[in-house]
Amino acid sequence: MSVKECPHHLDDEKQLVRRVVGGVAAFIVLILIVIFVIWAILRPSKPSFILQDATLFNFNLSSSTATGASAIEPPSLTPNTITITMQVTLLARNPNDRIGIYYQKLDVYASYRNQQISLGTMLPATYQGHKDVTVWSPFLYGMAVPVSPYVLQSLGQDQDAGGVLVNVKVMGRVKWKVGSWLSGKYHLYVNCPAYIRLAGDWTGAAGPAIKYQIMQSCSVDV
Repeated sequence: MSVKECPHHLDDEKQLVRRVVGGVAAFIVLILIVIFVIWAILRPSKPSFILQDATLFNFNLSSSTATGASAIEPPSLTPNTITITMQVTLLARNPNDRIGIYYQKLDVYASYRNQQISLGTMLPATYQGHKDVTVWSPFLYGMAVPVSPYVLQSLGQDQDAGGVLVNVKVMGRVKWKVGSWLSGKYHLYVNCPAYIRLAGDWTGAAGPAIKYQIMQSCSVDV
């Protein structure tokens, strides 16, 4: 013989479930509000970067030349290439009083006229405490990197002007740390202009290493 549950008993169980679910939801909302209020009060500032110096070991341009195996075969073109070896010193500062910064997967590379001319050099993952300063000195290498004819023309113009503007760029991810709470990942993009004076024929072989004191502030986007 089956036993039927009292309708009042079923209503009580439903109300209990609603109260439990409502309590859990209210607790989650309260936690989110607390995190948001703390975040709004602290208002983390993005890190600041400075390009302190750059040491140029090699900056070599090879222009294209036309060659052909015979009068029937069309000439083949060797692309314009740039070879560059340089070491830069980057300084990063955390301006926040109560927020730490985790730097992750940072890649540094050299760019000319918005064209990458070196391989990316990975920086070690770093935690930066309140008001801390971190200094990196990576080497940047680019071996026979193909560039467009436009770059060749621009280099000729810069040679006449007596210098070249190379941009040192940093791309990676950062996390904010407030107490024991750790935020999600944010993309970091840093652009450091470095004006380098070069003498003589830039298409020749590498000369002696030259160190340039730059002390240039960088633009930072997070």
